[in-house]
Amino acid sequence: MTHTLWITTVTDAARARVAAVRAAAAYGVPPLERVRLATALSARLRQCLTEGGTWTVGLGARAPAPEEDAGTLHVAVAPAGGTRDDGEPPWRMSVTCPEAGAPPDPVVPDDTALLAEALLGADEDTAVALGRLAEQEELVAFHREELHQTNQGVLALHADLDAAWRAQREAFAAERAARTEAEEARRRLRFLADASALLTASLNHEEILRRLPDLLVPQYADRVDVWLFDHEDERLRSAPHPAAAVLAARTGRPQYAADHPGDLPGVDDQPPSALNPGRPLLCVPLLARRAPLGVLTLSPPGARWDPDDAVMLIELARRASVALDNARRFEHNRDIAETLQRALLTELPTTPGLRLAARYLPATHGLNIGGDWYDAFRQPDGSLITVIGDVTGHGLHAAVMMSQLRTALRAYAVDGGSPGRLLTRLHVFLHHLQPDLFATAVIARFSPDDPTVTWAAAGHPPPVLRLPDGRVRVLDAKPGAMLGIPLRQEIEDHTVRLSPGATLALYTDGLVERRARGIDPGIDRLAAALEAFDPAGLDTDLDGSADRILGPLLSDSERDDDVCLLLCHIDRAAGGEPGRVPAGADHLR
Repeated sequence: MTHTLWITTVTDAARARVAAVRAAAAYGVPPLERVRLATALSARLRQCLTEGGTWTVGLGARAPAPEEDAGTLHVAVAPAGGTRDDGEPPWRMSVTCPEAGAPPDPVVPDDTALLAEALLGADEDTAVALGRLAEQEELVAFHREELHQTNQGVLALHADLDAAWRAQREAFAAERAARTEAEEARRRLRFLADASALLTASLNHEEILRRLPDLLVPQYADRVDVWLFDHEDERLRSAPHPAAAVLAARTGRPQYAADHPGDLPGVDDQPPSALNPGRPLLCVPLLARRAPLGVLTLSPPGARWDPDDAVMLIELARRASVALDNARRFEHNRDIAETLQRALLTELPTTPGLRLAARYLPATHGLNIGGDWYDAFRQPDGSLITVIGDVTGHGLHAAVMMSQLRTALRAYAVDGGSPGRLLTRLHVFLHHLQPDLFATAVIARFSPDDPTVTWAAAGHPPPVLRLPDGRVRVLDAKPGAMLGIPLRQEIEDHTVRLSPGATLALYTDGLVERRARGIDPGIDRLAAALEAFDPAGLDTDLDGSADRILGPLLSDSERDDDVCLLLCHIDRAAGGEPGRVPAGADHLR
C-alpha cells in the first residue's frame, strides 16, 4: 500500500512529516527509529523547500512474508516530475516494522489543532528517544568509568611492571657484579696457586728470586725489588733502601709509602719515599721460621693497587718466604753433605803397573748427595783394594753412613780376606748398625805379581772390562744381595785374568741408569764408550779418558743422583810385570 503526499509549502512539509511519523507508529516502529525517521525526513524536506518547486513524499508499506518476522515501511522523496535535472536518484529511507498487519491509512492533519496534536506526539517520541539516549548516556558513563578504572589498573600494572623491571635490572647488575667479583677472586686464587707451585718447585734461592719478577710484572707490579739481609752483593751493600722497607723489616708488617693513603688491608700507610717520591711502594717483609729473610718491595702497575690484589701479593710474599727459607736450608744441608762427601773420598794411591783414575760428581737436583763413594787402599800383604759403593738415602745421614762403611771396610781389610768375605762382613755390620738402611758395593782386589783380579759385588751394577784388543766384557756373574737386608748371605768371589792394557771400570748407577730406560741400556753405552777408546789414550791419559766417558754418558742425565767412576788400567809398559807411575799422577778432581 502506497500513499503520495504533495509538498509545495512548509505546511505541506509538516503534514507529510506528521503522516510519516503516524504511519511509523501505526506499524509499531520503535520510538528511537521513529525519531531518526522524522529527523532524516525533516532534513530532506527542508532541503526540498530550499530548492523550491513541487515534491512528492511516498509512504509505502510491505507486509512481512511468511518466513519473515517483520514488515518494512518505505519513505521516498522525489520531484513532482519524477526525476531531477542533475540525475540524482530520489531520497529513500526504510525502517523495519515489528508489528504485522496492514496499518490504517496515514491521516493527514488539515487544521492547526490536529497539526499541534501531531507535533505533540512527535515530541513524545522525541522525549522517549531522549530518555533512551539518557539511559544510553548513563550506560556510556558507566562504561567510561569502568574504562577509567581499567585504565587506572593498567597504569598501576605498568607501574608495577616498571618497578619489577627496575628491580630485575638491579638484580642482574648485582649478579653481574657478584659474578665479576667471583671471577676476579678465582683468578687471584689460580694465580696464587700457580705461583706458589712454581716457587716451591725450585730448591735454588737464586732461581726463586729470578722467578718473582717474571710472575708479577707487568700484571701486578711495575717493578720488583728483593732485599735479602744476608745475601747482598758486596757492591750493593751501600745502596740505600726505602724507609718503608726498613720499617717493614723492623716491624714485620707490610708498609705502603705514597703521597696518598693506600687504604690496603693489613698495611700501614707511610709518607712517600725520599728515594722516589712519585712512585708508590708496597714493602712486604719476607718472614721465615726463625728470622726475617728480607723485604719484597713492589711498585703498582697503575696509580694504585686494588685492595684484593694487595692482599694476594702479601700472601704470595709469605709463600715466597717459605720457598726461599726451604731453598736456603736445602742448599746449606747440601753444601755440608757435599763437603763431607768430598772430605771422605780418598786420594788414589800410586801402584807399580796399575793406573787409577776416579771421578765423583754430586747431584745437581735435590738433596741427593752423600750416598755414592769410592776408595782404594793397600792390604798388609801388598794387595790393592778398590771399592765403589752406593748407600741408600741421601744427605748428611747417607754421607755419615758412607763414612762408617768406608772405615769398617778398611778395618776389616787389615785382617786380610777376599772381596766376597769383606762384603759379607760389611753386610752383617750394616744390618746391625742401621737395620733400615741398605747399600750396594763392588770390590776388586789386585794382588802383586798376579795377573788375576778377584772381585765381588753386592746388589751393585756389574763391572765392565775392556780387554787389550778393545773388546769389552760385562762381568755379570751372579752378585750377592744388597748389604744390610734382613737376610743371611755369603757373598761369593769371582776372578778374571787381566793382561797389560786391560781396563776395569767400576761405577755407580747414577752414571748409567735413567728413569725412562732402566739400567741395561746405560751399561751398553758405557761398554761402547770404553770400546771406542784408543789404547794409547788409556795408557797415557787415563784421567782424560775418565772425563771423555762422563761427557756422552751424562749428556742426557738430569743429574738427580751422585755419579762415581773408578778406572783401573794395567800398564802396558810393564809387559805384565809391575811398573810404577809418578806419584800424584792420578788424583781426585
